[in-house]
Amino acid sequence: MGKREFPIVAVTGSSGAGTSTVRDAFSHIFYREGIQALLVEGDSYHRYTRSDMKKATKLAKQKGRNLSHFSPEANLLDDLAELFKNYKAQGQGKVRHYLHNDEEALQWGLKAGTFTPWEETKDETDLLLYEGLHGGMPEVRPYVDLLIGVVPIINLEWIQKIQRDNETRGYDTESIVEAIKRRMDDYVEHITPQFSHTDINFQRIPTVDTSNPFISREVPSADESLVVIRVKKKIIKKYNIDLVNMKHMIENSFISRRNTLVIPGTKMSFAMEVLLTPIIEDLVKNSKNAQRIKKKKKSTRHDD
Repeated sequence: MGKREFPIVAVTGSSGAGTSTVRDAFSHIFYREGIQALLVEGDSYHRYTRSDMKKATKLAKQKGRNLSHFSPEANLLDDLAELFKNYKAQGQGKVRHYLHNDEEALQWGLKAGTFTPWEETKDETDLLLYEGLHGGMPEVRPYVDLLIGVVPIINLEWIQKIQRDNETRGYDTESIVEAIKRRMDDYVEHITPQFSHTDINFQRIPTVDTSNPFISREVPSADESLVVIRVKKKIIKKYNIDLVNMKHMIENSFISRRNTLVIPGTKMSFAMEVLLTPIIEDLVKNSKNAQRIKKKKKSTRHDD
């Protein structure tokens, strides 16, 4: 292994799925292990600004088509693939940021719902962490070293989306439900298939009644949930992951299949850190070792 390849970790899950919990777990890992990461949000690779997306959605509807952020045509997947390709080879790439709200936009002197200008990254980092809708799409998957899925059961996902869009984005429930219905075909066609390719899946399941998510007044809490963790067998083998040991570490957990651990919802972040830390360490260590070998060979050639 003489050529350094910078590692890429992708967390994929739909809007409101709870991928932020994974982000928090990663930030703890990076801090403890002294890892510098380039953080990339999938929203930054949407094709349209918020106002342009509304126009494009309306136009598609007039033509009898659906358009949503789930669909490839509403995103710059080729640009995302280019970033992954360049980062993997050089540890650098071209990025921008989507400005979700007025507070973020104010720092740039721009409007909420727009993008910052494209910029080449400058900082040296050890790893790229992507979090968004399309980390497991065919265009980008070849460059991803570790693909993680975060996918609550669909009713819980809807409840989380309704609550979030209602409280933080000011949308009324009726328009949110319309958006959920409009996006359903794209969800089935483009989001769901990605979870067949994930190395590790975290699926949150409520233990309270969510049979009608559209009248639910609150999101089930962590202690009203279980989390199903499915680890691909090749990952278990490669990193010597011991789910039985994890079961003993986490009270009230159980193994439902050989590669599946079920834990209380309150232990999701802890389980992520236990499971992911050795994998991240290994990815970064191998990358740095390759860089040292490359430098050593270069130094030897100069000596000759």
